[in-house]
Amino acid sequence: MERLRRPQRGLWGAVLLAGLLSGCAIDGPQSIFNHAGPIARAQGELFIYIFWFAVGVFAVVTAALVYTVVRYRRRGDDTVPEQVHGVAWLEALWTAAPAVILVLIGVPTVSLIFATERRIEPTEADLHVNVTGYQWWWQFEYPELGITTANELHIPTHRRIVLHLHSGDVLHSFWVPRLAGKRDLIPNQDNQLWFIAEEPGTYYGQCAELCLGAHAYMRFRVIASDEASFRAWAADFQGAAQTVAQTLGAEAAAGRELFKTKGCATCHAVAGYAEGQKGPDLTHFGQRTTLAAGWVENTPENLAAWLRDPQAIKPGNYMPTLWAPDDPNRDAEIAALVAYLHSLGRKGEQQAQR
Repeated sequence: MERLRRPQRGLWGAVLLAGLLSGCAIDGPQSIFNHAGPIARAQGELFIYIFWFAVGVFAVVTAALVYTVVRYRRRGDDTVPEQVHGVAWLEALWTAAPAVILVLIGVPTVSLIFATERRIEPTEADLHVNVTGYQWWWQFEYPELGITTANELHIPTHRRIVLHLHSGDVLHSFWVPRLAGKRDLIPNQDNQLWFIAEEPGTYYGQCAELCLGAHAYMRFRVIASDEASFRAWAADFQGAAQTVAQTLGAEAAAGRELFKTKGCATCHAVAGYAEGQKGPDLTHFGQRTTLAAGWVENTPENLAAWLRDPQAIKPGNYMPTLWAPDDPNRDAEIAALVAYLHSLGRKGEQQAQR
């Protein structure tokens, strides 16, 4: 019976090891080794440099340990093994070696910290974004463009992005592994982080500080595009709100009324219509690719499911359930709110097709 169990234990061990190693992919969406900016690249290269030092130290110490155990082990008779004391050159070696290793690791580490982590003096060429972390979502405000959005940070490539980090409640930590290291958001403290994206694409970020509740669902996306595309996005974003109010269809118009009567306007802002501050600004919600702080794609089906039962998608969040399960108007009202929310930020032609 015991013989039958041993292969099974080995199989389960192999499965467990494979599962652990599967999380070590170096080209994953949040891997520091799949860098897309100069800061992330420098940090990744420093990590590899230190890693090979660690490998060398491990090999030398292991070899010395094995040699010592074999060379000075007790033999079969009662003779005492050779005793070694007071070897001056050996004591000098193991005293000096750690100091040399410390210098070889410490100097490039401190140099990189001063080069990338210091507070910089912003210039007019930089793009400035005020980032505020809340339980459990992100607000991105572009003071020079008059844009406020949530959970999706649009940036141009090859341009320095300067983030001014604040917290609206508890400690958070801004982290986009492919672009830069972590930086905390602390209440009543203005922290700064800067980076440059070298390639267009979508980069995934995550709060890296345990902020309780739905912390694991506090995601965001950095969407990088070339300068022309970024300017087009900003212009579209700035002009869309005025267009939508004049082109609502019947269902979306009903959703607009429900937005206030169901209490959504108490927590959410929509430019020119609602001024809630507790939740994300929804002025251009229809342009976002995700909802629930980047947790699911922003599709009509997912939005309807979110409105029907927010806790089922993002457990622990502060979004209330607005309808009782037996409310006969629930599905129709949810459909109207979906039509309205998806119209926000969209142009009139897109609105008319809905």
